[in-house]
Amino acid sequence: MGGFSTFACFPLWEGEAWATIAGFRPVCEWKVCNAVSDSIGDEARDIAEVPAVELITTVSVHLLSAAAVKCGLANNPEQETDLAEARKLITALAGLITAAAPEIGDHHARSLRDGLRSVQLAFREASTFPDAPGQGPGEKYTGPVN
Repeated sequence: MGGFSTFACFPLWEGEAWATIAGFRPVCEWKVCNAVSDSIGDEARDIAEVPAVELITTVSVHLLSAAAVKCGLANNPEQETDLAEARKLITALAGLITAAAPEIGDHHARSLRDGLRSVQLAFREASTFPDAPGQGPGEKYTGPVN
């Protein structure tokens, strides 16, 4: 039997390090469900039904959350910090936000840019040898971050 992709997103409000990233930690999941054996509740929707703005925003928040963890902003920074991975995630996020801003509108883009700036600054703070201004992750898309 073939499966199909579904998408569900549930906001989970938390404090601690996530407060520095727009005050919340979204918990989203992608599922591949067997159409016969798995039932899908109201929380999950067929990916074809998800508006592009919502999908772009959710993917951005996933990148933002992963970058925050890799910058050491999670509960176990000693075990989860990986600045090489954080650099990739932040650069991808910066490119996505920059490219998608005209499509998703200023309201959505502004919040994402704020989160991006937060992880860029967290990356700089976590770095033993900070990058030169304009050379940090994503700064080729955003310009220097102070």
